[in-house]
Amino acid sequence: MKKIIVTGCNGQLGRAVNLQLGANTDLEFVNTDVGELDITNIDKVLELAREVKPYAIINCAAHTAVDACETDVDNAYKINAIGPRNLSIAARETGAKMVHISTDYVFDGKGTRPYLEFDPTGPQGVYGASKLAGEQMVKEFADKYFIIRTAWLYGDGKNFVKTMLRLSETNDKVRVVNDQFGSPTSTKELAGAIEHLLFTENYGLFHGTCEGSCNWAEFTEEIFRLAGKKTAVEAITTAQFGAKAPRPAYSILENYMLKLTTDYMFADWHDAIAEYIKSM
Repeated sequence: MKKIIVTGCNGQLGRAVNLQLGANTDLEFVNTDVGELDITNIDKVLELAREVKPYAIINCAAHTAVDACETDVDNAYKINAIGPRNLSIAARETGAKMVHISTDYVFDGKGTRPYLEFDPTGPQGVYGASKLAGEQMVKEFADKYFIIRTAWLYGDGKNFVKTMLRLSETNDKVRVVNDQFGSPTSTKELAGAIEHLLFTENYGLFHGTCEGSCNWAEFTEEIFRLAGKKTAVEAITTAQFGAKAPRPAYSILENYMLKLTTDYMFADWHDAIAEYIKSM
């Protein structure tokens, strides 16, 4: 029986990982969230790892409130950098594989073609900088790791899709930015990639997003179309929206390493969101 420690188990990805891997009777999950395990406390992390002796640690925990990170700097680095460091130290000590989820925000967003894993990073805000620090910690302290950068994630939990659908219930029109481009990605597809890599020795840094790209306004239009909503989408600029933290204007990731080293293919974003809307 292989034991898997999952952090952030109550988040969108944590739930999807449990669902994706739950049918495997050779696995036993040790699910933790902030109430069960403080990943910023090295002693607590090591205590759990020594007790469980896991096959793998899947880190789905993160401080993802992008605007809040700009002022909550210490917590952002504790959760997004020190947490992964602690988990990686525990993974190395117990011989476990480390799976860590990162983000498109590690790039500067000024690209003109999809980013490869080998492209230089350049985070523009605290969230991206703290997540990049987390990647570096995993590389430094874990012996066997998979780092997967993803973007525009939605699943079972609070997310952009549900927010737009909720707004459509009480508004004839919603304002959504049209100058940020990325790849909407379902947690189901990402969990599938994690499962595909987990039982291999194909370690390293990967990009993991659904195929194809769009801007947020186009994504919203597709959500409304699939859900049968008549709410209009008014396209606005990022400047007009006025968020506190900088957002990457271009954060399309190319799943280059997955395509070079595996046969796992993410679904097209249109197909993934259609499946998601149908399941709601």
